[in-house]
Amino acid sequence: MPVSVFAWPGAIAIGVSLGLLGSGGSILTVPVLVYLIGQNEKVAIAGSLFIVGSVALVGSMQYLRARLIDWRNVVIFGIPGMAGTYLGAVSAAYVSGLVQLSLFAVVMLLASYMMLRPLHLDESSHAPRESWKIATDGLLVGVMTGLVGVGGGFLIVPALALLGGLSMHRAVATSLVIIALKSFSGFYKYLDVLDKQNLALDWQTLMLVTGLGVAGSFAGAKIAHRVPHHKLKQGFGVFLIVMGIYILYRSLPEALGIAA
Repeated sequence: MPVSVFAWPGAIAIGVSLGLLGSGGSILTVPVLVYLIGQNEKVAIAGSLFIVGSVALVGSMQYLRARLIDWRNVVIFGIPGMAGTYLGAVSAAYVSGLVQLSLFAVVMLLASYMMLRPLHLDESSHAPRESWKIATDGLLVGVMTGLVGVGGGFLIVPALALLGGLSMHRAVATSLVIIALKSFSGFYKYLDVLDKQNLALDWQTLMLVTGLGVAGSFAGAKIAHRVPHHKLKQGFGVFLIVMGIYILYRSLPEALGIAA
């Protein structure tokens, strides 16, 4: 199915968001695939994991060269996150697509709260949290990733900054690697979920949206230092509130009807 040019700005915005904030990519990806391209909810969630994982992986390369990635937190947060994402994808086989979309909207509203809430972080004196607590956070965020198709960057970045003791810049860099690991873990399991439900991915669309997202991530990274970070987060947070309410309006009534 050819991708409408009207979906192109949304695809580019996925990458711009990841490049600017280290998060928000999958929050945009699922609505782009469902509402602008017209994909089935489960197909869109699976595709979202591939797209965001790919864009995050490419976006992390520049931070890798700059040695800004904290590999200790990648292991402590990312490995349990991969396990959690796999478990979330397994659970997705037992939940309808509309219920997943409604849960996605709730997560979107949670993301808006995290974006609009000030971190109050003193980077020079904050001590890292215990490793097992960081790993538990990674596992829980991973389950959410697998169930509703979000990379969880809006939770990972504050967690790495507040709990892992990283500066915001290092937290953004590290979050991209973690998002990539978790997303590909969930995508691998979703291939089996889609196969059992006789659903198929549209690889032409996935590759086009991924390519546009990668281009957007480079653009976002270039302007990240020119725009005040708090203003970006505030604007994105307001946008998420609007989108979350819209998705709930579209999906929740029918989802409740199915459950009734």
